[in-house]
Amino acid sequence: MKLLHETDVPEKAVPGRFLRWVSTEGAGLDAEYLSCCVMRVMPGETVSPAHSHPGGEELLYFVHGEGKVFVDGEIRSVRAGSLVLFTKGCIHMVRNSGKEEMKVVCFFAPRTNLSEYVFHKEVDFDSGTEA
Repeated sequence: MKLLHETDVPEKAVPGRFLRWVSTEGAGLDAEYLSCCVMRVMPGETVSPAHSHPGGEELLYFVHGEGKVFVDGEIRSVRAGSLVLFTKGCIHMVRNSGKEEMKVVCFFAPRTNLSEYVFHKEVDFDSGTEA
């Protein structure tokens, strides 16, 4: 059995968020088929730039906080308990529109890391349409 606490993994500041890769190749739990990170987004912050994962899917579970997700130009509201699936290749972002820190657990299959993200700097969150 492999076991760790999220705080056992160093947190990395990247634009709009803080990440702890609790399972990725060579780090954390180092699962064979998936990756997982814990993401914190401060009030008013947006995960940027927009990005996609051409090699797999990402499933987000919102632990606390509230905000919005941008997926291929569509914007939807999320809150604690929400789950969102970003399908292979979709362009997405997350924004904390609440008053408290947002905490999200992100699962990736197959496993990935930041070096495999494809960034879309030309896409702006506010260009999306609320559904």
